[in-house]
Amino acid sequence: MADKLALPLLLPSPPLSKPFFSQDFHHPKPHHHQPPLPPLTPLLNDILQPNSAATKPLSPIIPPPTRRIGKHNDPNKGKPWSSHLSPQGQLIFQTLIHPSFNSPQINEILVTLLDFHDKQSEFGSKSLSLDILGLIQGLAHYKKVDLALNVFDWVKTHYKDSGKVLRGSVVAVVISMLGKEGRVSVASSLFRSLRKDGLAVDVYAYTSLISAYANNGRFREAVEVFKEMEQEGCQPTKITYNVILNVYGKMGMPWNKIKSVFDSMKSSGVFPDSYTYNTLISCCKRGSLHEEANRIFDEMKFAGIMPDYVTYNTLLDVYAKSRKPNEAMDVLREMEGNGFSPSVVTYNSLISCYAKDSLFDEAMELKGKMLEKGIKPDVFTYTTLFSGFEKAGKDEYAMRVFDEMISSGCKPNICTFNALIKMHGNRGRFSEMMKVVEDIQKCGCVPDIVTWNTLLAVFGQNGMDSEVSSVFKEMKRAGFVPERDTFNTLISAYSRCGSLDQAMNVYKSMLEANIGPDLSTYNAVLAALARGSLWEQSEKILEEMINRQCKPNECTYSSLLHAYANGKQIQKMRVLGEKIYSYEIEPHAILLKTLVLVNSKTDLLEETEAAFLEMKARGFRHDINTLNAMVSIYGRRQMLMEANEIISFMKETGFSPNLTTYNSLMYMYSRSSDFPKSEEILRDIISKGIKPDVISYNTVIYGYCRNGKMKEASRVLSEMKKSGVIPDVITYNTFVASYAADELFKEAIDVIKYMIKQGCKPNESTYNSIVDWYCKFHHRDDAVFFINNLREIDPRVSKDEISRLSARVARTA
Repeated sequence: MADKLALPLLLPSPPLSKPFFSQDFHHPKPHHHQPPLPPLTPLLNDILQPNSAATKPLSPIIPPPTRRIGKHNDPNKGKPWSSHLSPQGQLIFQTLIHPSFNSPQINEILVTLLDFHDKQSEFGSKSLSLDILGLIQGLAHYKKVDLALNVFDWVKTHYKDSGKVLRGSVVAVVISMLGKEGRVSVASSLFRSLRKDGLAVDVYAYTSLISAYANNGRFREAVEVFKEMEQEGCQPTKITYNVILNVYGKMGMPWNKIKSVFDSMKSSGVFPDSYTYNTLISCCKRGSLHEEANRIFDEMKFAGIMPDYVTYNTLLDVYAKSRKPNEAMDVLREMEGNGFSPSVVTYNSLISCYAKDSLFDEAMELKGKMLEKGIKPDVFTYTTLFSGFEKAGKDEYAMRVFDEMISSGCKPNICTFNALIKMHGNRGRFSEMMKVVEDIQKCGCVPDIVTWNTLLAVFGQNGMDSEVSSVFKEMKRAGFVPERDTFNTLISAYSRCGSLDQAMNVYKSMLEANIGPDLSTYNAVLAALARGSLWEQSEKILEEMINRQCKPNECTYSSLLHAYANGKQIQKMRVLGEKIYSYEIEPHAILLKTLVLVNSKTDLLEETEAAFLEMKARGFRHDINTLNAMVSIYGRRQMLMEANEIISFMKETGFSPNLTTYNSLMYMYSRSSDFPKSEEILRDIISKGIKPDVISYNTVIYGYCRNGKMKEASRVLSEMKKSGVIPDVITYNTFVASYAADELFKEAIDVIKYMIKQGCKPNESTYNSIVDWYCKFHHRDDAVFFINNLREIDPRVSKDEISRLSARVARTA
């Protein structure tokens, strides 16, 4: 299969992508004094600083004149454009904003402005430029954007030296104005036309266009303008670098690319400020680059720039996303020691860190500390706790958090609804899941990209490939453009459905769309390869990641362990496990959990128990998956007492057993003398509203067939079909093998005919059962007769299959 699977090659340079919806918390403005920002070029403070989690409070476009003591009624307060409007400009501005003004009158109005400035000294063009700037700024403030554009176009057309009037600052303001209105394409066209007409376009105009693209999520175009600017020899300013660093961070660009821009900034003599450093630390979130963030933090302090409220919160969030609770708490202590009080944002990051690793005691303790400090939990606090409990399989606790949230008057947001969708979907409660989708609009929320991605992931996880395709089509119909996160989700969804080729085609389509892979993409591809047991391909992907300086994380190594386990590479699995135990690879909770899962899957009892105990020794909490793994391996080994101990522990600690848990228990009992208990469990889960799957029914059927209870097995098969669960080849093979073992060959052959009629194709095991049991009962002639007449039973059987069966009979002679 590895030879047939063509893994797409990456493009030579990392392509660029638009942003996705992020559930990161937005940092509020600090409530204490901060050092002033370094002075910016006039007119550009508010225009050019990008909006991001690291943004400081911004200054107005033009600083208002210093107010004299005792002057309380500054007419320009809140209207910075007034400070550079001449008396004539003031009159014209009032005329333009009057409700009775009509656009056709603009010609005669602006002619008076030109006449006024023509009578001025040789500095007329400069004063006219200030008037035009003031008019455009004022009109933009009053949301008269089209009129502001008309003023700009009129001057460009009617003034002979328009290049002197429409200076870089004016152009920057116009582009910024259009960007804030979401009219980025208009801004870009204006910029191009000015260059084509020979008007001077300076660094401020370039930076305004870059910011306009960035603030509207068009990151690829922002980077293209930045490169164009450098090619034209236009030296970026500090603001330009800050904007582009912010863009790179939101795009999830590799750290070496981000660092390269930062190094270029310093080498060109542009000194970073606190905004620069805060942005760089924020860039480390997506890849959980806590070591890099800490180095930037140290460099910031070494440069004499004191960390501020944003710095500490951002660094703490990087540690939280890297699952480094101890280091995050160290940041909190330093933050408080330097006089910065933690906010709800700070606590939300910490709670998320603990909840991700199922450390709920610590997470709830932090919530208690918030309340002690008078900080009210918000929707992110509750949603984070809800998601943590849901992921761990503690549905009852999750719903308690949700109920507390509602009773406290905290209104759910789209993140909450997305978490509810995930919970119901993961439990197979699709009607409840779709009701949540309906409730989103009833509550005044709007589905976002995460909503669609969650639906894709849920259907993919449940192997519902047609639903995955339908949701994807509906998503595009709703106007959502698939980007990196959607592609990552689709790769995972199709691979979970068993469509590995389709998953790799999605990956190829992503590259063809010039969307470069990030850490999440690589991890999705690795997870897909792991499901296909393609461990050699997985090793190549890991090597490629390292070569492209994309730092592997715990999910990367987790997928590699699964690839080794599925590929029966036990020794490689053990070697990687030793690297985790010895700290050569950092032993995150997720890696120890994975060791429990893969060792259980490969039936390595001692190794499974060792990993399970190691988790406890290192203070990591177990979740529903690790507990299910223990139930599974104990069940397969018929270790009933140990399995029931795990079940008791689950109930005592608030875990909700899921279908996997019950299937493992049914398996255990179906292979024991107490096999009827397997059906009792089946009845119990149906009464609890849990829908059994094909494994559930097959397990119960096996228990009855194994003990010669064919009538009961047939009854369960009938109920299985009535419930809408389609029997598979394993279902029918169980009946075939049982009948053949009792020398009821006619009944066994009737089952084969029936399964073919139902559209289920027999496999090697189906025919092996007939042939082997004939031979065991010394009916070799009957076996030969069966093979020779097999085409009458199965017209589609191949010649190779008939030859294989004949050779199998010959070996028994």
